[in-house]
Formats: sequence, structure tokens, C-alpha cells
Amino acid sequence: MLPWLLLLICALLCEPADLVLQPVLEFSPSHPVEGHSMTLTCRVQLLAQRPYIQFRFCFFGDGRVLGSGCSSSPKLQIPAVWRKSPKSYRCAAEATAQKVTKWSLTTKIPVQRIPVSDVNLETRPPGGWVMEGSKLVLVCSVANATGNITYFWYRGALGSNLETKIQHSLTAEFEIVEAKSSDAEQYYCAADNGFGPVLSELVDITVRVPVSRPVLTFGDSGTQAVLGDVVELHCETLRGSPPIFYQFYHENVILGSSSAPSAGGASFNFSVTAEHSGNYFCEASNGQGAQRSEVVTLNLTGADLSSVPIEAGSSHLSSGVTEWLLGCLGPIAMALIFCYWLKRKLGRQRDDPLRSPPRPVFQESSYLNSPDPRQLQSVYENVNVVSGEDIYSLVYHTQQEMEPAVAQHMRTHGASEVSSDIYSKARKINIADVDYEDPM
Repeated sequence: MLPWLLLLICALLCEPADLVLQPVLEFSPSHPVEGHSMTLTCRVQLLAQRPYIQFRFCFFGDGRVLGSGCSSSPKLQIPAVWRKSPKSYRCAAEATAQKVTKWSLTTKIPVQRIPVSDVNLETRPPGGWVMEGSKLVLVCSVANATGNITYFWYRGALGSNLETKIQHSLTAEFEIVEAKSSDAEQYYCAADNGFGPVLSELVDITVRVPVSRPVLTFGDSGTQAVLGDVVELHCETLRGSPPIFYQFYHENVILGSSSAPSAGGASFNFSVTAEHSGNYFCEASNGQGAQRSEVVTLNLTGADLSSVPIEAGSSHLSSGVTEWLLGCLGPIAMALIFCYWLKRKLGRQRDDPLRSPPRPVFQESSYLNSPDPRQLQSVYENVNVVSGEDIYSLVYHTQQEMEPAVAQHMRTHGASEVSSDIYSKARKINIADVDYEDPM
């Protein structure tokens, strides 16, 4: 038994090293592309089946160990390969028990780049609109590419080169620190990673210029005008990107507005009245802030200054005083009218004989047989006392001085000769003939 064991050990130790053939290095994919992974495989062939032989595998790139060193796995995965990665590769298979190492041949693995595609030029601020004096950024980007990319920026359709940058990135930027009105142009960019430059489309850049302070003029008439004239207000700013919107003011009140799609300003016409005397100014704006002109005064000749309102405050004060006076004088006037009416009414009542019949004043006895030489004298007066269809005449008598002779005659002949009737006989009268007086 012992001799057989010794023979087996001797066979193992004395096994020739050429039983292990030279390993072969393989890679996949067969055409690796930049930025993609690649797998290396070290294959070992034996002249005879020796399942008990164990190997360690090592991978090298340009003479340097790849990965974390040698291992029992015959495969090594590289996450991403690049054109700048090692150009030549080889592997080694080491039989640990026999202390035998076999090397593969050196293999060159070409790594392909992805060409540049879909080059695009964008701006910040977006839309290609930038304020004068602000920063403008031109961003050139590619949708897909590998390796270092060379970027170019051009101005104008003829391609005046502004900047060139080499970056291992899919985007690159070019800045114009302070944009000027002369920077308003067409721009494009290009990118190249070794397969030839690819151009972007043209992008229009607009530099917005804020309006300067406008100037207001009064056309040919100047600041003197006559009532009835037609005056032209002209407002114009020397700088500013169109379109420009103009507004015209008289005493801070808008008269009208106009827009200018290009240079030249705008005008507003009106026929002069007395109210148009005063201060004028205009305002210009293009969306980047408004500017006002200086105030210009228009003087009118032949105007009735009394018809021109002094100030809005004075007008309001006069209106307030007028309303107060009307509020106070109205009740007073009504009271005076009522008093006048009442006084007139009372006066009519005193003059109306129906309401206040005159009463005779007797200085002496009114009997006819009075020994006094004075005799009553009857005085008749119709006072239109109406009762039903009858009208009566009231007779009033007063004393009157008589001559002595007449008085004696009256006493001699007696009272029989003097009519004692003091009321006239009632007579019928047509009620239509009566003239009534309004007691009022």
C-alpha cells in the first residue's frame, strides 16, 4: 500500500509543466464603444484532464494590473472604456500547486467613439432677448457624443469665430458680459469629437435698448397759440428699441396716446380752446421702463381768461360755497315768500266789506227829532249781501253839520217829510249778474 501512495505523489510532483497550454485573451463586445462596458476573458487549455489543478488569473492593460488584482475568476468587467483607456491588453494564468504561470499574447482593443449628433444653441436669458448692459450666455449642447468635444461659437451667417473650447462634456458655454446694441446678430455653434464638426441652427439675438428721455415740441406754432388753431404735439426719444408707446399729458391728464413701430416719434393734434392753456409733457415706454419729458407751457392769445378754470381746488371750493349758500338762502327765501303772502291775505281781509263792514261813528244823538241843529244824512251803498236769490242794500248814515236855517226848516216841517226808510226794498236779481270777489 505504501509504495502505491509514494508513486502517486511522485507523479503529481513530477508532472511536466507543458501540460498547460498558453492562455488566450478574449473581449466582448467585439467593437467596444466609448462610455460602454467591456468584458475580458482569460481561457486556459490543458493537454489532459486535470480537474484537481487550480488557477489564478491576472489581467493587464499597458503593463498595469487591472481591477483589484489576481483572482480565481477567468473574467474581468470594465465598467466603461474610453479612447484614452489602455490600448493593449494581456492576461496570465497561474497554477498554484505547480507554481507555473502562463501568459497570453498582447491584444490591442480599439475603442470606438460616438460621433457628435444634434448640436443645439440656446441663450440665457431665453428667447434671444437681452437688455443692453446685461450678460448674455450662449449655450452649445450635443445630444450624444463621446470623448473630448471641441466647441466653436460663430457670429453672423458668414461665421466669424468668437470662441473655441475643448471639454469632456455634452455642453459648453460662451458669455458676453455686457451686451451692446451692436451685439444684435445671428449666432450659431459647432461641435466635433474627431468625426468632423456638426453645426447648430442660427439663433437671432435681440438687444433691447431702454428709451431715453423724450423731447416734447409744439410743431411749427411753438408755445404760443390762438383760440381755434390746430396745435400738433410731437414727442420723440433719441434712443430706444421699437416699438415705442407715447402718451401726451395736459396738467397730468392724458390727452391721447400713439405708438411708433420704428424711429421718428409720434404726434397728437387738437383744436385749441380756452381750457388748453397750461403745462404739457409726454411719456415714452418700450416695456423696459418709462421716461417723461420736461414740462412745456402753452400760452394762448385772444383767450377769455375768465372762462379758464383757475385750479381744480378753487373750482371745488367755489362749488362748495355755492352749495352752502343755496342750502342757507333757500329756507330764508321760502319764509319771506310765506310772510309776504300772509301779509297780503290779511290786508285783503281788512279791505273786504263782507268781512269787515264799516261802522258809523255817532258824535251826537241820531234821532230825527233831536233838537240839535245837526241832522243825519243817509248814505246808500250796495255791498252785495246775498241770501238765496235776494240781494240787499245796506244803508249807512252819518251825522253832518247843517246850516241853522236848514235845521230850523227841518224842525218846522217835522220828521214826516224826511224819509225814514234806511233799508231799500229787496229786489230779485239774477245770480249770474253778481260779481263775486275772491276773498283771497
